[in-house]
Amino acid sequence: MAKSRTATVFFCQNCGYESAKWMGQCPGCKAWNSMVEEKAAVGSGSAGGGMRRKEGARPSSLSAVSLREEERMTTHMAELDRVLGGGIVPGSLTLVGGDPGIGKSTLLLQVCRYMAADSRKVLYISGEESLRQIKIRANRIGEFSDHLQLLCETSLESIENTIRSMTPDVVIIDSIQTMYHEEISAAPGSVSQVRESTNVFLQLAKGLNVSIFIVGHVTKEGTVAGPRVLEHMVDTVLYFEGDRHASYRILRAVKNRFGSTNEIGVFEMKEEGLAEVKNASEFMLSGKPEGASGSVVSCSMEGTRPILLEIQALVCHSNFGIPRRQAMGTDFNRVNLLMAVLEKRVGVQMSGCDAYVNLAGGMRINEPAIDLGIAMAIVSSFKNQVIDDKTIVFGEIGLSGEVRGVSMANQRVSEAVKLGFSTCILPEVNRTQVKAMDGVKIIGVKTVQDAMNYI
Repeated sequence: MAKSRTATVFFCQNCGYESAKWMGQCPGCKAWNSMVEEKAAVGSGSAGGGMRRKEGARPSSLSAVSLREEERMTTHMAELDRVLGGGIVPGSLTLVGGDPGIGKSTLLLQVCRYMAADSRKVLYISGEESLRQIKIRANRIGEFSDHLQLLCETSLESIENTIRSMTPDVVIIDSIQTMYHEEISAAPGSVSQVRESTNVFLQLAKGLNVSIFIVGHVTKEGTVAGPRVLEHMVDTVLYFEGDRHASYRILRAVKNRFGSTNEIGVFEMKEEGLAEVKNASEFMLSGKPEGASGSVVSCSMEGTRPILLEIQALVCHSNFGIPRRQAMGTDFNRVNLLMAVLEKRVGVQMSGCDAYVNLAGGMRINEPAIDLGIAMAIVSSFKNQVIDDKTIVFGEIGLSGEVRGVSMANQRVSEAVKLGFSTCILPEVNRTQVKAMDGVKIIGVKTVQDAMNYI
């Protein structure tokens, strides 16, 4: 049997690319200064070579595979179930990422509470907090069933033995950066440790049919720390967004093998934990000023969910030679493009003005359907003319100044009617698709000039 020897390997922290020598730029993802040096054991029989398969496994034809509806476990949190695609799939591996203090551990502890109340065996493994710390947070959330078991451990071998002996229904790993494998000499949180730990949890989830949630820290760029291969190994990747100093939180799926990646869940951080926001549109429009110029309400679709949001714009004369442009919550280049369309196609000269665009409430939307709302907010502020508070505007703007159609126009108008809006300005091509509704006036426009003339 060959003896194990220690070799120096360089890993890319962004994509996991492995090299025998250091390079300034990663050949895999083209990132600069992302290569880090780690010690890797060669010939030691480490499990890092991939997922182990059962001996004697044989290939099967597609017709021989039985197809049945997957049984999902509800979390009793409608917002989370929507993002997951209808509930937790047994045997799935889910990665939850977000900024420190955003509420990842609080959300998963609440999931543990509801799952344990359904008499399901839940195991919460923490590598960052003690049992007393978890108990303090649990007392703030509410009463817990004895079906929830706690374990403070960072050794991967010990955790694997506990899961195999207990065979729980749901396992929470908080967090993956604290887990370490004794056969790997690298420090916990390194590329080698994170990749090996995720590989072990993947085998446990698929082999024992256990649903595992992994908490992952994020870097300053907003991505999960460790190699990108971590996101490729798991079934679902959830991101917690929002300002940690604000009350709202947005849960978004960027990868989901069992559902749509366009759904979002909205939560509000309270003293007793995270509370679901049933009406996200009403929550986002709370505090909207009345009779103020530069304020327009638009509608964006997040999956099958319409969300009304307030677009604010402030246009003022520039005191410097180069006007300043700033966008918060939407694409900066898209705002510059819309301002160029307004100058060229409509004749609104703003070359000597500073312009600031903000999506109130902290939402981040890049859907083109809010183009017309952004343009109307900019013109409203530039001309200091107030747009009616009961008017909603949405539509995509082309470079020729035309207003192009958007998807799910009927759902957008229905959401506006629920919140009491009386006028809806939308693309002309969508006007015939919208059903007639009592109490709302539908205005179809073909160009940006048509929308300005009506307003």
